[in-house]
Formats: sequence, C-alpha cells, structure tokens
Amino acid sequence: MPSDTLDKFRRLYSELPLIDKSSAGAAAARDAVLTKPAGALGRLEDLAVWMSGWQRKHPPTYTSPQVVVFAGNHGVCDQGISAFPRDVTMQMVSNFRNGGAAINQLADAYGASFSVLPLALETPTLDFTKGPAMSEEECCTALQAGWNSLSQDTDLLVVGEMGIGNTTVAAAISAALFGGTGADWAGPGTGLTMEGVRKKATVIDAGLSLHAEILDDPLLVLQHLGGREIAAMAGAILAARHNKTPVILDGFVVGAAAAILKKANPAALDHCVAGHMSAEPGHELLLRHLEKEPLLTLRMRLGEGSGAALALGILKGAIAAHNGMASFADAGVSGETSS
Repeated sequence: MPSDTLDKFRRLYSELPLIDKSSAGAAAARDAVLTKPAGALGRLEDLAVWMSGWQRKHPPTYTSPQVVVFAGNHGVCDQGISAFPRDVTMQMVSNFRNGGAAINQLADAYGASFSVLPLALETPTLDFTKGPAMSEEECCTALQAGWNSLSQDTDLLVVGEMGIGNTTVAAAISAALFGGTGADWAGPGTGLTMEGVRKKATVIDAGLSLHAEILDDPLLVLQHLGGREIAAMAGAILAARHNKTPVILDGFVVGAAAAILKKANPAALDHCVAGHMSAEPGHELLLRHLEKEPLLTLRMRLGEGSGAALALGILKGAIAAHNGMASFADAGVSGETSS
C-alpha cells in the first residue's frame, strides 16, 4: 500500500473489491439441499454464504485464521482520563508475547495464528485537546503497518488492540463521525468512576471543538483524534478487503477504527461481521451506525480482540456444518418430508 499521503489511502477505499456472487450463489445452492429444514441453522447459514462470497471460492475454508493485536499509547492520557498509567500498554505487550493474556488462549483454542505489533509506544500521540494527535506522516505510517500485518494466506481475520486511554479516543472518533457529545459516547473503559466518565466526556468535547473544521473528513478525524493502533486496525481491515479475507470485528475501539472506513465508503465493511457487543456503553450505539448485528453479547469489555476471537468458533462451526453435512440426495432423506 502506498503510504506517503492520506490521498493515496483514500484511493484504496474508493475502489473496493465486491463480493463474488458466483461463490456466494454456490454456497446458497448447497445450503438449500443440506439435510435440515430451510433456515434451521439460522445465522450459521448466512455466515457460510457470506464467507464463501468474500473468500471468493466455494466451499469456504477455515484453515488459516489470523489474530493480530496492535498496541499504541495516547497523549490524551495526560488529561487523567484513564484508571491506569500508559506503562500498562507495554506491560501487556510483554504479556501477549509471553502467551499470558486472554487473547492468547482464545486464539489457541480456535487454531488461529497470533501476533502483537506495538507502534512507537515510547512516543505517545499528542494530546488531541491541544493539537492533532498525529501528523499525516505518522498516521500514514500506522495505516501502512496495519496493511502489512495481514498474512497472504489468511482466510479469516481478527484485529484487536491494546492502548491505555483508547476508549476515550474511540468515543471521540465516534462522536466526530456520527454526531453527539462526549456524554453520548463516553463510558467507564477500564474502570472509571462516574466522575471519571464525566471528565472523559469533557475532554472529548474539547477535542471535538478544537478540531471542528475537519470533522467532515474521516481520515482527518483519524489523524487528529485517533491513535496509531486505531489507524493500524483500519489499515488491516482495508487490506483484508483487497486480499479477499473476511473480518470479524471486536469491540468499541475496533469498531471506531472500522467506522473511519464506513464513513468514508458506506460499502467498506461489507466483508466484516461484528463478533460481539461490548459492555462499553458506546458500542451498542456504534454498532447501529455500522449496521452490524453482533454474533455474541456476553458483557465482555476486555478488548484485545477477545470477543471477536471467541466468535471464531461460530464461523468455524458454520463452515463445518456447511461443508460437512450430507445433502438430502446423498443421505437418502426426503427433503419434502424432513422437519
């Protein structure tokens, strides 16, 4: 992906590959003759067709799922909007690398490769209440890092994040893209009190006011209010679209990264499903704007890609049923009388 200006990135999301209707049609045709009543597997049937269409092949596969977590630090933490210090970001990166985090266990449970990519943790973004969080070059570098993270053989992608303060950033991006105030989008994040949430909302409003003139441009919203890990996730999601790779979205922060693409091109997330709905209050509202129905609602709010990784099991099950079930003809079962 060219990375020296945001305009080159704009060209990448303006001309997007479309779903392969032939592969999706083949999946739908097979689903119609499997030994079950029509629609009996509910969303699993739709997911198998969706996977086949976006992988552009039939049958769909689950052989090389990939989980990648991006880590970034945020200057807006100087405003006291997090219950934890920025040092925790690097400490958690070490935990990921040592295999000790929840996401490590979930990736392993569902046979996914796992990697973590820290992004200039020693140099936090700037405080967005005082200026743009990133320069154009910094933003493009992070987008490029996300683009480069996708393995060419990946057939299903989960992106996750780690970054103290990034629910504040996600809330600011969401408000900038879809309207509302800080109070409409701010939540407790890693455990803020109600007083802390109110302060968080005030900080978000300050950022929205300072950058009011650029809020109609999604990529400038990313540059001015975002973070490196959020830009990297946007880059990875877009790379997946160009690489024929379906994506499972995680929680609020991943949703904010995806929202940059959705706002820029309404069709940009057609290759994505929402793995879960986070307990972070803004995520439910954000999912409505993204037009995504979550596969799971388990009151999770960990981040790391954990909710999306758990949903890997649902996609794996959908593909196993679709590919492995017998047809009525093969099984000698009457389709007309089966119930």
